[in-house]
Amino acid sequence: MKNDAFAEVMAHARQTVALEQVMGRLGWDQETMMPRGAAEQRGEEMAALEGILHARRSDPRLAGLLDAAEAPDPAAAAQLREVARGHSRAVKVPGTLAQEIARVTSVAQGIWAQARAAEDVAAFLPTLAEVVRLKREEGAALAQGGDAYDALVDDYEPGMTGADIAAMFGAMRPRLVALRERILGSGRQPKPLDGSFSADSQMRLARDLAGAFGYDWSRGRLDMAVHPFSSGSGHDVRITTRVSEADPFNCFYSTIHEVGHAAYEQGVDPDYLLTPIGKGVSMGVHESQSRIYENQLGRSRAFTGWLHGQMRERFGEFGIASADDFFATVNRVQPGFIRTESDEVHYNLHIMMRFDLERALMRGDLQVADLQAAWNDRFKADFGVAVDRPSHGMLQDVHWSVGLFGYFPTYSLGNVYAGCLHKALRADQPGLDADLARGDLSAATGWLREKVQRHGALYEPRQVIAQAIGTQPSEVPLLEYLETKFGQIYGL
Repeated sequence: MKNDAFAEVMAHARQTVALEQVMGRLGWDQETMMPRGAAEQRGEEMAALEGILHARRSDPRLAGLLDAAEAPDPAAAAQLREVARGHSRAVKVPGTLAQEIARVTSVAQGIWAQARAAEDVAAFLPTLAEVVRLKREEGAALAQGGDAYDALVDDYEPGMTGADIAAMFGAMRPRLVALRERILGSGRQPKPLDGSFSADSQMRLARDLAGAFGYDWSRGRLDMAVHPFSSGSGHDVRITTRVSEADPFNCFYSTIHEVGHAAYEQGVDPDYLLTPIGKGVSMGVHESQSRIYENQLGRSRAFTGWLHGQMRERFGEFGIASADDFFATVNRVQPGFIRTESDEVHYNLHIMMRFDLERALMRGDLQVADLQAAWNDRFKADFGVAVDRPSHGMLQDVHWSVGLFGYFPTYSLGNVYAGCLHKALRADQPGLDADLARGDLSAATGWLREKVQRHGALYEPRQVIAQAIGTQPSEVPLLEYLETKFGQIYGL
């Protein structure tokens, strides 16, 4: 009887996961190929599908089946854990609210993109205010008297709270700020790239980079998007990038970053396909993969030496003759407006700012009408530069338009996890730099697949990292890595 209950739970879950994949594909289409005039209709389609999904996740029969089900092994226990967690959250949120959030955020994405292109904050504020109102309502429903922001964070990083994040940032900020000040006061500044790099040549190299980092092209594709992202899991995992002919690093490192996400989803044990544990366990662990691919591997001295040769071969001479100078250019530190283009020293400071702002928005301490001024004031205080236009300010990221409140801090958590994984990887792979210098990522990505990716959501987030590194994760390895790397580049 108990095994019958488990089988029924899993049959229900498989259909739910399959429908989630369909909804994800609609989202991918919306950001890559959908006609602009289809936005309102797509919003209704997304709302209809979310209504079906919410009804399945909150199905009252699940409570009894979960009580009756017996897990025959650890993987089955993890399946039940994930179904129970989804059910517990779904029953707290009214179906009408879930549908309205899906509809509004689908439409809001297009409005944000147009406002960003037009540098028109006022055109976006009414829509953002509606998204914030709905997410506050959802957070309150999930929290049931507790902290609404904590409840939203838990959707992306189970077990994490705003207080945990604030403590992590409190430990990181002083050393990051001190490192930045030492770098900017060093009197050194690597030469920036200069010239024009054709879009077609960038995309060809981006495809080669994706392959080098282990992306399975038989189960994926690369397209263009305003804001790069990865979508899907299992046998259909798609990535996007963007191109600036003046800045090929934007394309190359966005692609490598998204391949990190995609490799995680492609690397999950195929036995878990279309089940609740057949995906990344959390966004923090997901970001650990994208960030270690992009930074500790992709921006390493060994790998940038190989990339330097590839760029000279494909683009000709571009004013940076030596591999050492190119390594410094790739890792050039300077205050900049754009989070996704920021160096490793500044990146987490961008996240800390967004965390404080969105937490204040969800708590009602900051109103949407005051967000631009709050953003600009905080940016000037943190980075010493005045925001020059909205696309460099509060309109630069897609996240808030699509309701991803609580998502931003997982980027920094991913950096912390990546720092831990990199230290363990280096200990296990003493020949890593020789491989990277040949453009051979197979040993590094194979290690990550074995230690992290294949498990999917079998383990809780911190557990999978702790098992991979042999100790509890902390921010210390990341900070030591940054201080060592940039100390060498800037002669500190």
